[in-house]
Amino acid sequence: MKRDKNLRYKFSIAILVLIILISALAPIFSPYDPQEQNTSIRLQGMSREHLLGTDQLGRDMLSRAIYGGRTSILLALIATLISMAIGIIVGTAGAYLGGKADSFFSAIVNLFQSLPSSCLILAIAGIFGSSNKNLIIALSITSWAGFSRIVHMEVKKIMKEDFVTGLIILGSSDRTIIKHIFVNMIPNIVVLFATRIGRAILSVAALSFLGLGVQPPTPDWSVMINDARLYYRSSPHMLIVPGMFIFLTLFSINNIGDYLRDKFDVKSKEIII
Repeated sequence: MKRDKNLRYKFSIAILVLIILISALAPIFSPYDPQEQNTSIRLQGMSREHLLGTDQLGRDMLSRAIYGGRTSILLALIATLISMAIGIIVGTAGAYLGGKADSFFSAIVNLFQSLPSSCLILAIAGIFGSSNKNLIIALSITSWAGFSRIVHMEVKKIMKEDFVTGLIILGSSDRTIIKHIFVNMIPNIVVLFATRIGRAILSVAALSFLGLGVQPPTPDWSVMINDARLYYRSSPHMLIVPGMFIFLTLFSINNIGDYLRDKFDVKSKEIII
């Protein structure tokens, strides 16, 4: 069983690194310009010239999928990092300060978590318009509260450890104590990041599919799925290609997250919020 998990972890790492690498170096790996149109070859299946076929405008599907990873992964990464940073600051401040400060921060976190995240994302994206910047803002606003609650619990637990008591007795500064607390939270933060970035990719895909995120003709996996709605029966490759890339990315991230959770011995209930 352990050997199977290790193999699955290494396989997932290889897939994720490959996807990130070809996306980052898209101009090198892409056989065609993802925006180049040629209606004479529209909706073609797989061929020697176009390995994954062409779309409704005759654009190369492989090239668009390679470039599409740039947008989807980058937006999810930025949104996850921002929401995690806010969550760490708020959660640590509330747990460490305690008293009225803790009650104030907890009330804000409870308020945000009581709101349906999907509806709030749609409302924010709809009010402020469709753009990558607004998409990141919407995802960050609706995700930070979950990070904050988990960090809050971890800080409270770590503050009961003997080394924290020792630091307080020695008269260490708040900065020093918080620094040591943060170092002990790193395993949980790493696992949390690995599990949440996959969710962020799905959120980016969902919003872009609804027209509130990445806008065409920008190459993006969710935009490609949206384009395939009218052609999935006659040209199923238009749906399969971006779906395959999204599946492989999420499959790899989830496997890596599971492996890290087992390796760091992080309890599932501590990160599923």
